[in-house]
Amino acid sequence: MEIAKNQIDTTAKRRLSVSLYLNYLVHGMGLIILAQNMNSLGTAWNQPIKIVSFVISGIGIGRLISYLITGFLSDKISRKFFVELGMFCYAVFALGMPMTRNIWIAYFFAILAGVANSSLDAGTYTTFVEMNGGNGAYTILIKAFVSVGEFILPILVTILAGQGMWFGWSFMAMVILLAINFCLILPLKFPAANQADGSAVNERESEIKGVAKKVMTGALVVYGYSSMALMIWFTQWITMFAQQTMHMSDGAAHFLLSLYSIGSITGVLVLFALLGRNVKESRLLLIVNAIALAALLVIMQSGQLLMMQIASFAFGFSAASGIMQTGLTIFMKLYPTHRGMITGVFYFFGSIASFTVPIITGMLSDISMAAVMAGDLVMAGIGILVAVIVLLAEKKG
Repeated sequence: MEIAKNQIDTTAKRRLSVSLYLNYLVHGMGLIILAQNMNSLGTAWNQPIKIVSFVISGIGIGRLISYLITGFLSDKISRKFFVELGMFCYAVFALGMPMTRNIWIAYFFAILAGVANSSLDAGTYTTFVEMNGGNGAYTILIKAFVSVGEFILPILVTILAGQGMWFGWSFMAMVILLAINFCLILPLKFPAANQADGSAVNERESEIKGVAKKVMTGALVVYGYSSMALMIWFTQWITMFAQQTMHMSDGAAHFLLSLYSIGSITGVLVLFALLGRNVKESRLLLIVNAIALAALLVIMQSGQLLMMQIASFAFGFSAASGIMQTGLTIFMKLYPTHRGMITGVFYFFGSIASFTVPIITGMLSDISMAAVMAGDLVMAGIGILVAVIVLLAEKKG
């Protein structure tokens, strides 16, 4: 149910926010639960790890086929419907995956997890913007709750393995959280969809028209790809780059990724505070992407452990701080009456990145690890170019 007015009272807003964020804690668990249980799933299915990896790819397929559909329909039907649909799909995924012994049924459940992801995004990002008068600051905190879920899940898997318990309990934990949250969210009302906010900021941004709007749209679509690619590129290859190119120990190389994660959570909090003070989003887009580029340059050129550690933290602080969500907020302000569709388009291109980056980086790795990281440097440069285009388009719009 969506209420007629764009604003809801403080208590209702707080309750709805808690439920929406809790969904993304579960989503954080869902993002890595298959990878964290690869050996157990392989044993249960009597299949090698490469087959389990094939099943995991189904999540990306689910995102690709559903983002544009869920985004478009969330504008037409209901934000709440798609939040609840995402919760339902995740619950079916978590119940079915550890129970099935058929690879193709498992692949279907993986696709369903991708659909769950896109449904939650279509209903949640839009709701936070509409619930807060067009301000996208609260979408940034989604990233923090995803990180909490990603932190909790490996600990749970380790405890279950240590106690000799069934690996499926980690999946059941998702189901239990979703069931509790469904009961919490069922009576709650959502703000009316696609209500253009009347603030001066939104009035100005929605008035960007003509060539400036088209250029800005194209740039932000590219950013949907490049911002996702930037993070995936780094997280998949930084450890191997540190080991092979910088000759670091395994512990030191893995610690760089831990520092990236700490930087990410720190960046989320800082970005949230800045956006809460109404700092211009397009300006933050340029500054944060510039920091990411500088951090990558230090990682590639310094050769010193301490400098690489500081730079890894700085990269997480910038590239994984929720700046991708900030780009989405700018995009939604450009089309304030089509927020669901815009969310779908933006994350559709992010899903393309999740498919193409492993292919591109795999080819670059045949050249050298330095070539792989240089490719990420290109992605950071594209991010800066997008930010400059957005700033110029706003001025000319």
